[in-house]
Amino acid sequence: MQARRLHPYPLFRRRPLLRHLLACVFAGGLWTLALPATATEPIPGHSLESIRTWVLEHNPELRAMDFETQAAEARILPAGALPDPMASVGFRGLDPDKPWRTAGAEREVNYALRQRFPLWGKRSLAREVATHEAEAMRLEREATARTLLAEAEAAYVRYWHADQAVAVLDRRIALLRQVEEIAGVRYALGRAAQQDAIRAQVEQTSLQRERIERLAVKQEAAATLNAVLGRRADAPLATPDEAPRLFVRSASLAEALDGADAHPAVRSQQARAEAARTNVVLERRNRFPDITVGVGAMQLGNGIESTELMLEVEIPFQQRARRERERESRLLEEAALARRDATLRAVEERGASAWSQWTSARERRELIENTLLPQADANFRSALASYQVGEVDFGTLLEALDAWQGADLARVDALRDELLGAAAVRALEGDTR
Repeated sequence: MQARRLHPYPLFRRRPLLRHLLACVFAGGLWTLALPATATEPIPGHSLESIRTWVLEHNPELRAMDFETQAAEARILPAGALPDPMASVGFRGLDPDKPWRTAGAEREVNYALRQRFPLWGKRSLAREVATHEAEAMRLEREATARTLLAEAEAAYVRYWHADQAVAVLDRRIALLRQVEEIAGVRYALGRAAQQDAIRAQVEQTSLQRERIERLAVKQEAAATLNAVLGRRADAPLATPDEAPRLFVRSASLAEALDGADAHPAVRSQQARAEAARTNVVLERRNRFPDITVGVGAMQLGNGIESTELMLEVEIPFQQRARRERERESRLLEEAALARRDATLRAVEERGASAWSQWTSARERRELIENTLLPQADANFRSALASYQVGEVDFGTLLEALDAWQGADLARVDALRDELLGAAAVRALEGDTR
């Protein structure tokens, strides 16, 4: 009675509550263990190296081509293997009315095993064709990796450039606010018109509109970069730590174009041409017949009555079809060689265009940094000092400010074009550093 008063509810009714509590504690422990792994997952974007690493490890197109390359390599061994043998069983002396009767003295059972043997080196030629095709697939994957790396570098440069352009506009807006304050002070002292301050405000509004456009460009660049990385378009990206650095190791355009023959895209087409050339030889070897060797035994009743050895030879009767297959293989070889030349010319054209963009943008940036920016800076400081003492009007001051900050924005744009050209040249050189 006392036990029932102390425990008005039986103990077994509390077990579900205890089980739920233990389950919650266990789930919380698992979540705590999984939380650091999720929190420490790297987000690309802080450096160019993080972008390259992410492309090579996570891009879905490269993963698909990896599987296709492995599949092509897996076709090498079967290409030169012997065909499967053929086994046959034949019955003679069956009763048409009762063919399921057990074998008797009048029933014959023939067992045969046949194996076809391709001669004249056809198996080695087929294996060589498959090897060239696998090599072509591997080189095509390498060429795609170069292209994707160049696209990722270009997208990252645009992503970084949008941030830099917005920063330049913010500095320009801040300077306009300072100029507006100076114009307001001069207006309060009766030394300038109120129109100066209003004009400064109009310029700030125009810059705010341009800033909104630059932010939209940044969002587009981020979406493009995520697409190359194989991520969602709205996936977060880290803020770049510093300006991208893309080094071109070629000293001249001629030196850069000398390596066009070694480009994976060109070598891939060359490997396909080699496969087509080997296939021409294989089709010519098909003029010679293959042989089939077989062994057999005849069972009469419960014992082996006799054995046999068979030799079969193909008759090359369909000569017209064989000649057309040889003609097809020769045409495919010519097409592969022509495609190799076309790929080589396309690589050279892209390399020349990229080299021209890179060199012209580099010269433009150096001119802006070494000449135009110092001149525009000195001009603005002189105009600001002259405006404060009333020697120049407000329009001259705004023109000097626009020229100074415009030169800074032109420097950032030139650096963007230089980096874009360098990324395209590096795709030709194959430099992934």
